[in-house]
Amino acid sequence: MAKAKSAFVCTECGAEYSKWQGQCSNCREWNTLTEIRLGSARPGASTPGSSGARGGYAGTLSREVVDLSGVDLTEVPRFSSTFEEFDRVLGGGLVPGSAVLLGGHPGAGKSTLLLQTACRLAQTKRVLYVTGEESLSQVAMRAHRLQLPTQGLKMLAETSVETLLAVAERERPEVLIIDSIQTMHLEDIGSAPGGVAQVRESAAALTRFAKQSNTVLLLVGHVTKDGSLAGPKVLEHMIDASLLLEGGSDSRFRTLRGQKNRFGAINELGVFAMVELGLKEVKNPSAIFLSRGEELASGSLVMVVWEGTRPILVEVQALLDESALGNPRRVAVGLDHNRLAMLLAVLHKHGGLFTGDQDVFLNVVGGVKVLETSADLAVLLAVVSSLQNRALPRELVVFGEVGLSGEIRPVPSGQERIVEAAKHGFTRAIVPRGNAPKNAPAGMQVVAVDKLAEALEAL
Repeated sequence: MAKAKSAFVCTECGAEYSKWQGQCSNCREWNTLTEIRLGSARPGASTPGSSGARGGYAGTLSREVVDLSGVDLTEVPRFSSTFEEFDRVLGGGLVPGSAVLLGGHPGAGKSTLLLQTACRLAQTKRVLYVTGEESLSQVAMRAHRLQLPTQGLKMLAETSVETLLAVAERERPEVLIIDSIQTMHLEDIGSAPGGVAQVRESAAALTRFAKQSNTVLLLVGHVTKDGSLAGPKVLEHMIDASLLLEGGSDSRFRTLRGQKNRFGAINELGVFAMVELGLKEVKNPSAIFLSRGEELASGSLVMVVWEGTRPILVEVQALLDESALGNPRRVAVGLDHNRLAMLLAVLHKHGGLFTGDQDVFLNVVGGVKVLETSADLAVLLAVVSSLQNRALPRELVVFGEVGLSGEIRPVPSGQERIVEAAKHGFTRAIVPRGNAPKNAPAGMQVVAVDKLAEALEAL
């Protein structure tokens, strides 16, 4: 009998060790190592996912050494998911032979989005929807409630990967949806479904099938309390795209953001609205994020952020209140907490405004997470507005990066941001001098600034 090998994998970073230890040497986390079985140690034996699971497509794998200049650059064929916002985040559509992981909190709408996609695609393509968490009647009831076309969609309620792959070999689907990867299991793996070994090896086997059969594989993944995808980190290395659907149950809107994408940019953002008939795509996100009150209030300002290939106008709100604590609070929702502390120091050093005795609260309206630095100037001006209790003009829009010496640095795609603001009726903009257009849009007054002091004077 060949001896079975085992390894210990960190569930946080995916590092592997030959024996158990209390702390992961790679990410320094404690008690995160879990034992997994690697299968037989026979010479030439392979484990699930050992061939084809890490990239490549059927028909493109080659054992011959070729010159890079001679590689065929034919465009990878794509087809639409029937959602323009979904296609935008994917980089232009679904790629045959690709593996896509869709994660999100419970209630975010993962199953709803994929069921809508599956029912629409089934009208023109062969689609197999595998459910491991719900019964077939539950899925059928939800499809009926959403008034989706159900004819042509093949369904399977199964958690065994071996059985699933046998059915897929027979049906030959063009799109295979697994809901969810945490419920799948392999008979040869001794651990329970949802464990590190099961998730890793099940995903590897499914991904290998997708590569060899040129099938689009869509996996649903759960998230942990901190918002990261559950299971071993190595799962993200096996797949081609990792998407995260964000939005709480108390919010009407959902945002779909790419965290990894081998076929497109990862900074694209798709916006959906949860309505009675499921998820409806929002093609003009700026309109929903600018639903401001009738009365002018201090601390409110509109900024232009760049998400992927388009500008989006969002409102940032600041609230400053005298702190009764020795260490005033700094709370930022939708923005980086550390960058807020840095900007407040720049405001004190180069703007002459002290906020050390104030509690500072910042919020980006609509649940949007702003990851770029173009929001710096808008954040500081909103803070100043709340500190002095003076409302800013409703027709004002601001963007620009703030440096540590108080300089206002230009940001990419400045002209497109100004044009987008003009389309929504804004008539005044404070922007970095490097982004000042030669010909401003009709009706738009552009104020170009070099220093933070100049921006404060422009208010």
